[in-house]
Amino acid sequence: MKTALPTPPAHCTFEPEDWLRLAKCWHPVARACDIGAAPVKATLLDEQLVIYRVKGQVVVARDVCPHRGVPLTLGFHDEEGIVCPYHGLRFGEDGRCNRIPSSPDQPVPAKLNLLTFAVEERFGLIWTCLAFDAENPQPLPTMPHWDDEGFQQINCPAFEVNGFAGRQVEGFLDVAHFAWIHTDTFADANNQFVPDYSPQETEFGFIADYWSSVGNYPASSDYRAPEGFQWLRHFEMHLPFTATLTIHFPGEARLVIMNAASPVSSRVTRMFAPIARNFDLHIPIEEVHAFNLRVFEEDRLMVETQRPERLPLDLTLEAHIPADRSSIAYRRGLKKMGFGEFFLV
Repeated sequence: MKTALPTPPAHCTFEPEDWLRLAKCWHPVARACDIGAAPVKATLLDEQLVIYRVKGQVVVARDVCPHRGVPLTLGFHDEEGIVCPYHGLRFGEDGRCNRIPSSPDQPVPAKLNLLTFAVEERFGLIWTCLAFDAENPQPLPTMPHWDDEGFQQINCPAFEVNGFAGRQVEGFLDVAHFAWIHTDTFADANNQFVPDYSPQETEFGFIADYWSSVGNYPASSDYRAPEGFQWLRHFEMHLPFTATLTIHFPGEARLVIMNAASPVSSRVTRMFAPIARNFDLHIPIEEVHAFNLRVFEEDRLMVETQRPERLPLDLTLEAHIPADRSSIAYRRGLKKMGFGEFFLV
């Protein structure tokens, strides 16, 4: 196995310093259930990747055969690894070349091993880090209740947004747009007031407890909360692009949604959304997938048409209102990480 050098790929859409900061973080690139023996293509931070599973191990590598540069995602697989379609070289565990059909008796030189990246399988997702620093490793995001007894684990199909990851994440954290954007799914158009709330900085970003009367039952549902019930939405922001939302329903019912925005490029984001819940377990998973997608689709037009496309970290460049406390905390957190004033310009 060769570890890939932390350098931006050709035609990178990020500034080199910002790319390297992002490359040191963990990002999801696929659902675990979608990765088997066959090579799967993914793109992260403009880096073309191949993902495959061999003998129980997940491998994430550059999608290029080190022999003659053919994308390995054009190939196929057997029990021992993935096979390049051009000359039949095969790559197995840790991305090591284990077969040269034209010279079967030749020792395999290390130069024929794939350039691989660090991998973790968590929350039903495959995460990778393009510039893993063993001496100062970045932690993976966490997700409340995922492993708790009585909670169902759901992983929605991924989808892409033609917008910058930071803009999408900021929208997920925003609590003032419910009454304007999400009235077809869960919100009340007449419930526009945003009570005070205060984000608290953490070692991984910040948390925020938002109490309001805005319900979270589907608009099509006959369920309603008791009169005067206050809904708690607990946000946990894991910089740079992963956030979780824990919604406290009446009683002990809990719904947790992870918003994991994976930057394909500076202008395209692939969305992953693991969900954990301890109620309505009888509802088919497909209905959960469909409702979650409807909520995200309601946000799509806003995210894809915002200008500037990238997130201004200089707070003087856009106007702010009191409901923007999480947005301001998010931008300050990114700036504290060292990103530029117009993040990823």
